Amino acid sequence: MAKKSKKAKKKLPMAYKPIGFALGWTSGTLAGMAFQKTWKVIRHEDDAPDALDRDRRWGEILLAAAIQGAIFAVVRSAVDRAGAKVIERSTGTWPVPEKGGRD
Repeated sequence: MAKKSKKAKKKLPMAYKPIGFALGWTSGTLAGMAFQKTWKVIRHEDDAPDALDRDRRWGEILLAAAIQGAIFAVVRSAVDRAGAKVIERSTGTWPVPEKGGRD
């Protein structure tokens, strides 16, 4: 029985990969929507500046990038953590075999 349990624990990270991919895609979509709404509130514009937008200043471009990066990191971490907790509750095993996480 103990061998079977160890084997199942080793296979869980591999089984979690497609779930992790789906969670990553979902978090990216949610972060993009949150960023668009945040930018609209901050600057009262529908579109955030792009790095290659000739008519925007450096400050606007870097501000948008910083806000977008912060929102993306928070949303991704929240979605990843929630997904891992659901997996742990349903299987009894944390989905990542080592401490330290994804990176």
